[in-house]
Amino acid sequence: MTKNTLKKYRRKRDFKNTEEPEDGNGKGKTIFVIQKHDASTLHYDFRLSIDGALASWAVPKGLSTKAGEKQLAVRTEDHPMDYADFEGVIPEDQYGGGTVMVWDRGEYKPIAENKDHDKTMADALEDGALKFTLEGEKLKGGYALVRMDRKSKQEQWLIFKLDDEHADARRNPVSTEPDSVLTNRSLKEIAEEEDEKDNA
Repeated sequence: MTKNTLKKYRRKRDFKNTEEPEDGNGKGKTIFVIQKHDASTLHYDFRLSIDGALASWAVPKGLSTKAGEKQLAVRTEDHPMDYADFEGVIPEDQYGGGTVMVWDRGEYKPIAENKDHDKTMADALEDGALKFTLEGEKLKGGYALVRMDRKSKQEQWLIFKLDDEHADARRNPVSTEPDSVLTNRSLKEIAEEEDEKDNA
């Protein structure tokens, strides 16, 4: 992945009319962010930093903490690293128009399948199978992303919790912890405060 991976992201946006970041340098960082996005439908955008950009998937139902429970994850365009801190409202006439919240964030560590093989996360992404450990504020432990259909233009993946000490079928943070880890605001509060700021 290189800066060229952001061409699709930039092509879809008018940065004169949206506060979304245009760029962001984060080479070497291993962070993840999950943004709750109330666009045409409410969903969660899961992003992993790989080679200086945020590889991204739209997860309609959010990530589960129950071991083995699979959720659909549709690959979207890579986002710039600065997007990890973006929280606000994308204008309705812009791509992805709606309210965005930083629902969870933290660092991640790749899970090596074979210690003798120096496989990068970029390699794993290309191969369609990633395993990693999340160290977030809401989500922790191992997760896997697996691509389902290589023939489809819109990449469909599955994301699921690995069976470890952080797996817990009784937890449902999507429902019980709905607010921002960045500002403790709800989606409604973010939208209202952005509207007040625009009308000030």
